[in-house]
Amino acid sequence: MKNAIVKYGSYGILTGFLVFTLHLVIGIDNFDYTTNEVLGYLSIFLSLSFIYFAIKHYRDTINNGVVSLGKGIIIGVLISVLVGIGIGIADFIYTKYINPDFFSNYEEMLRKQGREDEIMEMTSSFAALFMIVLVTIIGFIISLVSALFLQRK
Repeated sequence: MKNAIVKYGSYGILTGFLVFTLHLVIGIDNFDYTTNEVLGYLSIFLSLSFIYFAIKHYRDTINNGVVSLGKGIIIGVLISVLVGIGIGIADFIYTKYINPDFFSNYEEMLRKQGREDEIMEMTSSFAALFMIVLVTIIGFIISLVSALFLQRK
């Protein structure tokens, strides 16, 4: 189980970094905040798609065609945590070093749109922690659906 988690978790992290880097190369400044948000979620979902493949690999290759709901969820959540940490690190690097004005620019955009009630104090560390939690929650949902679909007793 450990090998499947590390293998597919690494694939997820690499996919997240690849999509994030591609996003930067294409030009994050060329898109509005909504488009960037959609691309961010696309990166998360692509990275977490490896959960399904990890559970299937574990079931078919390692565990003689059997996987329980619980074991599938455990595999998926552990992969989610790995991917979340990877995406959290990328987010921290981006907001701390690549674009340190990100939060102030975002607040300015919210003010211009009259959405002052959505403004909150953000730091790179808090944003990274938020991404880890968000990715893990989304990963749990994907893990649950994948494990339900792939479980065999």
